[in-house]
Amino acid sequence: MKTFILKWNQLSLVKQILMGIIVGIILALSIPNATGITIFGSLFVFSLKAVAPLLVLLLVMTAISKHKKGHQTNMKSILALYGLSTFLAGLTAVIASFIFPVSLSLVKGAEDLTPPDGIVEVLKSLLFNVVDNPVNALMNANYIGILTWAILLGVALRNAHDSTKNLLANFSDALSQIVKWVINLAPLGIMGLVFDTITTNGLSSLLDYGKLLLVLIGCMLFIAFIVNPLIVYLNIRRNPYPLVFSCLKESGITAFFTRSSAANIPINMRLCEKMELDTDTYSVSIPLGATINMAGAAVTISVLTLAAVHTLGIEVDFGTALILSILSAVSAAGASGVTGGSLLLIPLACSIFGIPNDIAIQVVGVGFIIGVLQDSFETALNSSSDVLFTATAEYAKKRKEGKEYMIKV
Repeated sequence: MKTFILKWNQLSLVKQILMGIIVGIILALSIPNATGITIFGSLFVFSLKAVAPLLVLLLVMTAISKHKKGHQTNMKSILALYGLSTFLAGLTAVIASFIFPVSLSLVKGAEDLTPPDGIVEVLKSLLFNVVDNPVNALMNANYIGILTWAILLGVALRNAHDSTKNLLANFSDALSQIVKWVINLAPLGIMGLVFDTITTNGLSSLLDYGKLLLVLIGCMLFIAFIVNPLIVYLNIRRNPYPLVFSCLKESGITAFFTRSSAANIPINMRLCEKMELDTDTYSVSIPLGATINMAGAAVTISVLTLAAVHTLGIEVDFGTALILSILSAVSAAGASGVTGGSLLLIPLACSIFGIPNDIAIQVVGVGFIIGVLQDSFETALNSSSDVLFTATAEYAKKRKEGKEYMIKV
């Protein structure tokens, strides 16, 4: 047993997770009634969600309170990259939906949902999250509110005594250590999540929506392997794929199975630390990215909206399609302020084509049916690109300054 543990610890976390996936599949196919296995997955996700809000609060507060004058961060560049990627994702989805039009068999069962009335409501919800009570923000994992309070407290503590700043740093380091312990349990957690996914949903229920899934997943893969690498290359002028594959491998895999950007924040923080990126930057950009960097959500909103359009036989001109691309990007960035995420923003996008709300809600119902795969790919794309663009901005800055740098993957 001791020999096995030693050999297991010598494996990389990615290899351990892959083994967890394989074991989860085997257990789901051989003993599907052993539902107790799912508790490992639930505990893993809940543990990450429990530690993430406090980790973000303390890391950001500590980084800003210790920030030295003259030390520049890359937040403007990162925000620009987030916005560009999300818009291009929406545009890609619109183009793909015209090339491969999909019609839906609309379903009932989502009538009790309440989507936002318009983009103003989405943005208003986002603004109210900014001024949320700090305790409430922590309890509800409202990362916009947490970031706001962390930044304000960090700025206020800049003139505090060094002993106070050191105390904050010690608490931050302690939480980081707890995160490492939780992440070490990822293979067991992923095993439980895989078991739960296969035994609960199966894949047979998704066959009727195969074409829709192919368009959705195809767009997300195109963003991950073509669009994002192109954006990275134009910024760092080096082969982008080692960095892209590293982010997908170490962040995307866990995000795929946890299906939670919030739960993946500690994973991304650890990856940034491994890449030796600037703490002042990634401590803010990663939780912010989990809230507003939503390329996958933009794809989901655009594809499902245009599927409804094709189903109803509505003619769409280029101008309206371009408006949809912009609307899906803006809506996706505000998705965290809406319960239900990207799916509940579909009626908002449908409204620009005059699609009645009762039809749009049925489209949302279709989204929930395919959600087991749609949400997994969406989260993997969103979360892995948080690290990708944080690293890209830092490497691009060093390139412009003529400094030598090595991409650590």
